[in-house]
Amino acid sequence: MNPIHLQNGCFYHIYNCGINGENLFVEEDNYRYFLKLYDKYITPVAETYAWCLMKNHFHVVVKIKLVERFSKPLNQFKQKPPHQHFSNLFNAYSKAFNKRYRRHGSLFERPFKRKLIDNRNYLKTVIVYTHDNPVHHHFVSHTLEWPWSSYLTVLSKEPTKVMRKEVIELFGDVDNFKLRHERRMKEMELEEIEKYLDL
Repeated sequence: MNPIHLQNGCFYHIYNCGINGENLFVEEDNYRYFLKLYDKYITPVAETYAWCLMKNHFHVVVKIKLVERFSKPLNQFKQKPPHQHFSNLFNAYSKAFNKRYRRHGSLFERPFKRKLIDNRNYLKTVIVYTHDNPVHHHFVSHTLEWPWSSYLTVLSKEPTKVMRKEVIELFGDVDNFKLRHERRMKEMELEEIEKYLDL
C-alpha cells in the first residue's frame, strides 16, 4: 500500500520508529539535535501542534502550511512535496547518528507513517495520545515528567514555534487541556487509536 500524500492545509499524525526497533536517541544531545533539524526542515512547511520523542520512536502532529505561507525562501522557488521535507529530516539525522555511533545503513523504518486527521475531536485525541506516550510505555508516571514532548511547552510562557495558542483554544483553555491529559486515555480509546495506527 502506497503512503498517502501530505496535502497543504491538512492535519496529519506523523510517526515512525527505529528500524528493527533500534533506538533513535541514545543520549540527550540526540534529542536536541533532532529538534534542531526538525526546525530546519519542517518548520518552514508545517505548523506543529504536538510532538513527543521516545527512545526508539516519535510522534508529531502537524498542519501542512498552504504554499503561500511557506517560509522564505521556500515560497520563491519550485516546491518539493511536503513529504520530501520529512524525508530530508530523517536522512540528515540518520547520517549524523551513523557517523557519531559508527554504524551504517537505515535508521528509520521506511516509508514514515502518516495519518490524515480529518476532524476536531480526533485532532484533540491524537494530541493527548502523543503527549501520553511516555506514560503509556511506562517511562514516567505523568506527562509532566517527560522532557522530550510539547506538553510542557504548551503550559509554558516561553517563546515557542509550537502552535500553543491554537492548541489551548482547541481544548477550550489551559485548565481543560490539563484535565484532558490528567484523565488519561480510556483503554477502549487507546486500543482504537493504536488499531488505526497499525501499532
